[in-house]
Amino acid sequence: MSAHESMEHAEHAEHASGENRKIALLIAVIALFLALSETLGKGAQTEAISKNVEASNLWAFFQAKTIRRTVVQTAAEQGKLNLPALPDDATRAALQKQIDDWQKNAARYRSEPETGEGSEQLSERARHAEEERDLATAKYHHYELASGAFQIAIVLASATIITGMLALAWVSGALMLVGIAMTALGLFEPHLLPLH
Repeated sequence: MSAHESMEHAEHAEHASGENRKIALLIAVIALFLALSETLGKGAQTEAISKNVEASNLWAFFQAKTIRRTVVQTAAEQGKLNLPALPDDATRAALQKQIDDWQKNAARYRSEPETGEGSEQLSERARHAEEERDLATAKYHHYELASGAFQIAIVLASATIITGMLALAWVSGALMLVGIAMTALGLFEPHLLPLH
């Protein structure tokens, strides 16, 4: 090998080494974005599960209140039907007092704003928890797609080092931008794209 050929070979190796450093830096940046999207995705997934449990619990409480209200309303209606058949005023007065108590309880089971545990308040709280669950789920889907784009981008950038095909690095960079866009949509406009 002549001196000239050795020099050209050294220059080519130095150029390839410089390109590899740039690709390595690209991989590091993509990995940073991947870590961010994975962290955001895990947080959104946890939030979605938590809000789903909360909504389920609130709907179960709502059903219990509705059943209780139905039972006391039925008892009050039955008591009203029995009132005329009672033999004396004292017994009728006692039953009327019980009917009034049942009706007050039924009204309280329907709406109890001071505690937020009436069936009306419970259904409102459950719907709100469902909305929060749906928002977290939409965010999660965006972050998952972003993570996938980042992972593929890392693979393509790594393949650039092995093959020397710079086109793969450009595709990798484009996928990184897609991943960043999906992460931004997850953060700021998770309902813009219907992904679920």
